[in-house]
Amino acid sequence: MAWNWRWRKDGREAKSAPPLVALTDPGGPNWGGRDSGALTRDGYLRNAVAYRCVRMVAEAAASVPLMTAHEAAARLLRRPAPDLPAAGFLEGVYTQLQLAGNAFVEAVRLSGETGIAALYLLQPGRVRPVTDGRGWAEAWAVRETAGERTIRREETGWSPVLHLKLFHPQDDILGLPALAPARRALDLHNASADWAKSLIDNSAKPSGALIYSGSGRMPPDQFDRLKADLDALYSGAANAGRPLLLEGGLDWRPMSLSPADMDFLEARNSAAREIALALGVPPQLLGIPGDNTYANYREANLAFWRMTVLPLAQKMAGALSAWLDEPMGGEVEVRCDLDGVPALSAERESLWARLEAASFATPEEKRKLAGLG
Repeated sequence: MAWNWRWRKDGREAKSAPPLVALTDPGGPNWGGRDSGALTRDGYLRNAVAYRCVRMVAEAAASVPLMTAHEAAARLLRRPAPDLPAAGFLEGVYTQLQLAGNAFVEAVRLSGETGIAALYLLQPGRVRPVTDGRGWAEAWAVRETAGERTIRREETGWSPVLHLKLFHPQDDILGLPALAPARRALDLHNASADWAKSLIDNSAKPSGALIYSGSGRMPPDQFDRLKADLDALYSGAANAGRPLLLEGGLDWRPMSLSPADMDFLEARNSAAREIALALGVPPQLLGIPGDNTYANYREANLAFWRMTVLPLAQKMAGALSAWLDEPMGGEVEVRCDLDGVPALSAERESLWARLEAASFATPEEKRKLAGLG
């Protein structure tokens, strides 16, 4: 509230002053934190749009089968841990990668045995890099209930921790959370929901101005008490629309803009589209109005798989291929089985039709072009 009164602090009346009126001042915006913990709390745990986008990407990427010709590595990918199936493990990796920008997978090796016995996902908030004199990560410190343990590289230079990250232009070690660039849109979407809920709780009463219409001027002590009551009881989003209890000589005049004037609903939809854009989900798949980038739902779904899901799954396959070579005692090539993705069936049928019509190619060449070997 910005107040302009005719009375001065010493109690004497000023020589001239405008009419007594209270004007609202929006002040500066209050943005939330950009660390992974704040983004996870405000986004995944409290925002339906961000939650649904992260779930869609993680579940879709986890459904892409990972395959390899290495028998021991294939068994490990089918069941990373005794009590954890592959789909649940991969979903956790992709979820942490989006929310924190980092995903940490620890390999458990049994003493006296070769290979890897199990894979476990570490919470990114409990892992910190241990850097050397040049600033590069030489080990990982994991915070646990009993204290902190440090996971270092083996004598061969192989690290038991697989670190996947999203590129961060200002950090050489840790990645950038996908929701960080959409922090403003996330805060706007959450704040608009809080504001709307507060208005409903307070019977949707509009804001306005106080006009003093009594004889003479309001005494300074009454003015100070009124200002303190307004600041304590009627300021902030939690008190939005709360009805005023007025004394004699005060008149309440509503003067706030309507939701149509403020374009309130469109602002929420715009923020939701920005959140979906940051996470790589076409807004059309979420039913957000006002976005017709794609001609139909099928085209939007294909773009979602090609531009968001498959790059994430291929990133995981490439990282596992390079990481599993040494402990498995041979070259391990992990790749995505695109034939097992139902969303790409139309593309496969189109490819097979073109190969079938290619009379200049031999059957062996056609099989190779189709990815059948």
